[in-house]
Amino acid sequence: MEADMSIKNVKKSLNEITKSLSASQESREFLIRNSRQVIITCSHAIIAVHKGDLEAAKKKAYEAKKLLSRLKKKAVGDLNRYLITPEQELVEAFSLIAIYEKKDIPSVKMIGVSNESYILGLLDCIGELKRLIYDKIRVGDSKDASRVFDIMQNLYQYLYPFAAYDKIVKEARRKLDVNRILVEDARSALTEEIRRSDLINAIKKSKK
Repeated sequence: MEADMSIKNVKKSLNEITKSLSASQESREFLIRNSRQVIITCSHAIIAVHKGDLEAAKKKAYEAKKLLSRLKKKAVGDLNRYLITPEQELVEAFSLIAIYEKKDIPSVKMIGVSNESYILGLLDCIGELKRLIYDKIRVGDSKDASRVFDIMQNLYQYLYPFAAYDKIVKEARRKLDVNRILVEDARSALTEEIRRSDLINAIKKSKK
């Protein structure tokens, strides 16, 4: 009986801890399951942008944002880390939509994500901008391709200093290394396209 009395506080504490851990595990599983849906929905928004379907892109982006707001209610304390990936996907989608529409990229507060997710999302957007530049080149719109390239290059330059915070903003340095190559690839493709266009225009003028 005395032994039972001596651990009564332990038993009470362990029961409380069990309830807390059970709730945390339930929240974790909810976040993992639903964050995948946010990521998928954002991917659909990005695909729609490349297809030129802005209406569908915006619809999917706001759908993802609404779902993400539900997740935030479950992401308490350490569980916040499960929101980083879906949040950065949301930043990528909204940024790409804004650039395609020739509008300002939304701020971190406008999208409603963490600072880390905002930085990582913008870094991911640079890859999509390269794809958008190639799309523009393919249809002969080198003028708009140049506009998008200027934004791509500026984003890279503004984000480059965050390599110093790689221990805090995980993957920032690696993404910047990849983006440096993407910017140079896009520059080469655009330069080649402009030269080609100039040559064609010169030939047309000479025949007049």
